[in-house]
Amino acid sequence: MFSKNTEKLESFVGSNSHFKGDIDTKGTLRVDGIVDGNVTADWVILGEKSHIKGDVAARGIVIGGRIDGNLKAKEIVEIKSKGQVFGDILTGKLSIAEGGIFEGKSSMHREESKIIEFQTFSR
Repeated sequence: MFSKNTEKLESFVGSNSHFKGDIDTKGTLRVDGIVDGNVTADWVILGEKSHIKGDVAARGIVIGGRIDGNLKAKEIVEIKSKGQVFGDILTGKLSIAEGGIFEGKSSMHREESKIIEFQTFSR
């Protein structure tokens, strides 16, 4: 279902779990339960029954559940058909599937051009 993530799964909040506090982890965090706090990881994946009440910062965020907070992603934020985001989004790419809900403000940042310009010398 979530194929864009190339990082291996490092951390997991299960469907019957309720975590209070901030999470700061390397690799991918999969959330199927409830998190009351801010989340920082390389990638964050939310299952359809998950709920995060706090801000999320990552390279990529895939939302199948609900987030009440602001999102900051270096690469992509992807809201699936059952995903819900209530907060602002800052990202390089934003994808919202039909049925996905987003209430907030979105800002897109551009990556700096990696094209090298060569100077021409006349003889």
